[in-house]
Amino acid sequence: MKKRENKLNLILASGSPRRKQLLGYLNIPFEIKTADIDEVSNKESPEEQACDISEQKGRAVFENIEAGDFLIISSDTMVILDGEIFGKPGNKENARVMLNKLSGKTHEVVTAVSFIDKSGEAINFFDKTKVSFNQIDPELLEEYLDTEDSLDKAGAYGIQGASLTFISQIEGSYSNVVGFPLEKVIQKLKENGYWTKLR
Repeated sequence: MKKRENKLNLILASGSPRRKQLLGYLNIPFEIKTADIDEVSNKESPEEQACDISEQKGRAVFENIEAGDFLIISSDTMVILDGEIFGKPGNKENARVMLNKLSGKTHEVVTAVSFIDKSGEAINFFDKTKVSFNQIDPELLEEYLDTEDSLDKAGAYGIQGASLTFISQIEGSYSNVVGFPLEKVIQKLKENGYWTKLR
């Protein structure tokens, strides 16, 4: 097959194995480039904050790319309960506090995604999913915390991991809760003319 002249190089600006797996389902070749940022935003709403941090991640990679035709995809996920934003806990005690707050309640997962191409312009969007938790058994909670699976995930849990037992119901995109809203990513790639250039 003749290679297209307008072929875009796809770059995932994330070291997350979950995002890598989900993007891989599109059967589009991509490379991974990451850059450390503080993941801090002064925006007001959780949605704006997630979009801002996602764009920061993409821009940090953009600054280190040489010439070429490329599309950077970056992402950020937040958990929101009653207006409180839960990011990554970072340690076991923070994870325990987060999960005890989420126990028996319904929260929202917001995942923002950013596209940045060679023009340097960013396209930001987000998806939301409602997630309801069972009352978490204290013994199961401690067993889960001992695995340290919670430390690198927004809200201290991953829907695809051992904490799946905490969840009673989700309303919306499953992949959004994992950290990469695949359905919306495809939609936005098509809307913005990237889809055919990547395939």
